[in-house]
Amino acid sequence: MALMELNVLVLPGDGIGVEVTREAVRVLERVCAKFGHSLKLTQGLLGGIAIHQTGSPFPPETEKLARQADATLMGAVGLPEFDNAPPAQRPERGLLGIRTILGVYANLRPVRTYAALIDSSPLKNHLVEGTDMIIVRELTGGIYYGTPRGITGEAPNEHAVNTMAYSRHEIDRIARMAFELASKRRKKVSSVDKSNVLETSQLWRKVVTEVAADYPGVELEHILVDNCAMQLVLNPRRFDVVVTENMFGDILSDEGSVLAGSIGMLPSASIGARRPSGKWVGLYEPVHGSAPDIAGQNKANPLGAIGSVAAMLEYSFGLMEEAAAVNRAMEEVLNSGHVTADLRPKGTPATTGQVGQAVCEAIG
Repeated sequence: MALMELNVLVLPGDGIGVEVTREAVRVLERVCAKFGHSLKLTQGLLGGIAIHQTGSPFPPETEKLARQADATLMGAVGLPEFDNAPPAQRPERGLLGIRTILGVYANLRPVRTYAALIDSSPLKNHLVEGTDMIIVRELTGGIYYGTPRGITGEAPNEHAVNTMAYSRHEIDRIARMAFELASKRRKKVSSVDKSNVLETSQLWRKVVTEVAADYPGVELEHILVDNCAMQLVLNPRRFDVVVTENMFGDILSDEGSVLAGSIGMLPSASIGARRPSGKWVGLYEPVHGSAPDIAGQNKANPLGAIGSVAAMLEYSFGLMEEAAAVNRAMEEVLNSGHVTADLRPKGTPATTGQVGQAVCEAIG
């Protein structure tokens, strides 16, 4: 196996993002040491902390660093003090900015029910047991980016508008991503839309059906988003790869936290074009938010962030053995029961740092 240099930008973000990212970096360092890779880490600002220090949620220096890195590991962004700020001045605008400049258009969110966590889900065990899916969310189109948008007028005549828009190209490329993933898994794609109401969804369904013809070995089903939301909690094992547009994917993937036992368990990978080196451009982050109510208390679950490191090793660097080592170590820690409070341990909850250290030790 060829040894590699991993050039990684770290953006810890806000709240518990700082704590969980710290443990994810420790795990990445342990993996590189074990397998002999060199690791170049740089750190930048994104979100609320970037606003405090630079006035912008996505400062130019961070953009420069992101363009230079092979991959970016991010924590959560968001602080309550910005809840009433205009959209352009909120921490979350930094996320939209970095996704746009790197052209990452596919957000991959694995949802897996680990045997050790089956009692952590509020759903009955027989419903969630064996769940293993990837939700593929289109990331750069739809209502979050469409124009016109904004609020006009003054009370009592204020008016707000957002625009949901999709092109054939945007739908085609995300569909192909889903079919490629499914072809290496259980060979089923569930495409989620609202085609009984929305013209964007009617185009979505048409293009996904056309793409499916290029993948005859993969089964395609179309499912309306409201039915999909219900089926995720009634029969989650029916899903292998779920592909959908931006807003639907945002909502459905968070619903997946019920299946995993805690939103703190969910990693994500946002990928798009390839660099000249052949590596995927990628942003990697846990799904959960910044949780300022528990920030600084060393009790946040770092496994979503650590799982995002495994995704980084797989998608941006093609290091399958290293990614598998991280996933095995996470499962070993879960089986030990020495986990954070959100996973309902039988004994004293572990701290964020203790879980990170345990994963490092399990890697060897």
